[in-house]
Amino acid sequence: MKRICFLFNHDQTHQLAHSLPIALALAARGEHRITLAFAREAIRREIERQADPALLARVELVHLTLRSGTSQALAGALERLVPATKLLIYRDNLAFFANFDAVVVSEKTSLLLKTRYGLDTVKLIHTRHGAGDRAIGFNPESAKFDLVLVSGPKIRDRLIAEAGLRADQIALVGYPKFDLCAHNRFADSFPAPERPTVIYNPHPSPKLSSWFRHGAQVLEAFRNQDRYNLIFAPHVMLFERKWVVTVDPPSLARVTPPGPEFARQPRIHIDTGSSASSDMSYTNSADIYLGDVSSQIYEFLREPRPCLFLNSHLVNWRGDANYLHWQAGPVLESAGNLLDKIDAAIASHPDYAPRQQALIDATFSLSARPSAERAADAITAFIERTPLG
Repeated sequence: MKRICFLFNHDQTHQLAHSLPIALALAARGEHRITLAFAREAIRREIERQADPALLARVELVHLTLRSGTSQALAGALERLVPATKLLIYRDNLAFFANFDAVVVSEKTSLLLKTRYGLDTVKLIHTRHGAGDRAIGFNPESAKFDLVLVSGPKIRDRLIAEAGLRADQIALVGYPKFDLCAHNRFADSFPAPERPTVIYNPHPSPKLSSWFRHGAQVLEAFRNQDRYNLIFAPHVMLFERKWVVTVDPPSLARVTPPGPEFARQPRIHIDTGSSASSDMSYTNSADIYLGDVSSQIYEFLREPRPCLFLNSHLVNWRGDANYLHWQAGPVLESAGNLLDKIDAAIASHPDYAPRQQALIDATFSLSARPSAERAADAITAFIERTPLG
């Protein structure tokens, strides 16, 4: 029996659903000892909200904390600007991680266990989070994982071509988040729920997001009108701190949340970071998607519907694999006359529907077998054929 840790080391809960279903699938089999390690109580609460209690009883839950005074001081000084706690957790808990045969993660900072701290006895398995097209998802860091679980052939092929992974480092498993979240729905309180609902879902990166240049104009377009309902549900990290810092691409910007005048509008629902922002409640419920580069577009397109994109940085996007999803609908360079452009996107949707379906087929390799079970199969096969320790 092997020891497998599923690590949830993030400021927010948005990555949880990409690996929790796999942990629960493995726990149901009872073949290995499964531990869920988390760094924040909010993540524990979300685990308990989403998981079947009977399966949760079969795993160990461990709260990871900063153990040294130096780390606590650094985190206290830096946390408002950068995710210091997240980075220091690895150093302060090396002995804990060394107890496992494999650690399963959804993000890449965990590679510090190998690259910075030399913990080579533990196999690192990457579930990824989301199925988007941004270049950061295909950088050479991905090749440092022992096994990478991917949602579809689009992801597999780019990892091999751009990140240098070998085919035997990759397992095609589908999208476990669908197993957990596909039926979630937003219980709206719009005064006219029969009107079409738009979800506006900007990314946090200042050099990629539409929020910093066009966000206020987008929200203003939905004030004092009676054509559409609006769900404003940005990436949960957009308003996590007063300053947004991103590494790829390097950027720093102060972020200003929407003013109270928008929250007072009954046809506008604002959610800057609850679990509904990332558990597909909004993408399942909306009729039209408005965004920029967030991978949530693919979760929305699981059921093809009208969408449109804001090219706020005037990117030359055609033929660029990092903007492949912009083939799914009209691309705008301004937010002027936005409601009319949404009308036009709805009217032109039949022209885009075949391309949307092709994008979904390339992004998600789905089958009758649940994706979490396929991922559990892949992890089991990997640890059985690979010398561990």
